[in-house]
Amino acid sequence: MTMTLTVLGTASPHPAPGRPCSGYLLSGGGARVWVDAGPGTFGEVQRHTDPARLDAIWISHLHADHSADLLAALYAFTYGGLTPPVPVPVYAPAGCARRIAGFLGRPDPEPPAAVFDFRDLYDGHVAHHGGLRLTARAVAHDTEAYGLRAEAGGAVLAYSGDSGPCPALAELAAGAGLLLCEADADRHGEDGTPVHLTPEDAGRLARDAGAGRLLVTHVGPGLTRESATQRAAAVYGGRTDTAYEGDVHRLAP
Repeated sequence: MTMTLTVLGTASPHPAPGRPCSGYLLSGGGARVWVDAGPGTFGEVQRHTDPARLDAIWISHLHADHSADLLAALYAFTYGGLTPPVPVPVYAPAGCARRIAGFLGRPDPEPPAAVFDFRDLYDGHVAHHGGLRLTARAVAHDTEAYGLRAEAGGAVLAYSGDSGPCPALAELAAGAGLLLCEADADRHGEDGTPVHLTPEDAGRLARDAGAGRLLVTHVGPGLTRESATQRAAAVYGGRTDTAYEGDVHRLAP
């Protein structure tokens, strides 16, 4: 059984021409999951699948560059004729429904609840869709945030979300066939706890976790994607690729 990861967007912290913010389409075990809904990614979802056929949406954290296109999906499902047969499960940190309702100027989660079935993530949360297993772990960011481990038929994908170095990342990435990892920061500041990874952090995580391959994404404005990938590869020592919009990565068991 093969799992596929389609890159929808990688930009940080705002979209650029032809480059939406963070978003990925994960397919495996007979299920399709939209992972992170950065600005511009809903349009890209439509390049690769019928949004009404999504089995779930999974949001790592509620910063706009990872979640804002939930509004685009809401409008499509409510007014655009793309309504799914049942409300789509949305796995996200607590408060996601209230944020969308607030944008609409409403005091409660209606009408989002008519098309979205919001389910709060927590550390250790597990969800199953078909033969796809999704496990969330709380990671170190400046807001409630989660990394993801996805498993189907023996294939394993780990996704860092946005995070500084923390033990949960190592647990998520252990033995993964593909580690999809942010490298937003050029270097760590001297004050406070890091909330993003440097390219060296990403390479070290992949190396220490024994990941089969490293895919560098969510590279911040102080870096280029290519330089971040080179820096990560120098530490990792294994196959290291750059995430580009439209690329499809296949994971075998």
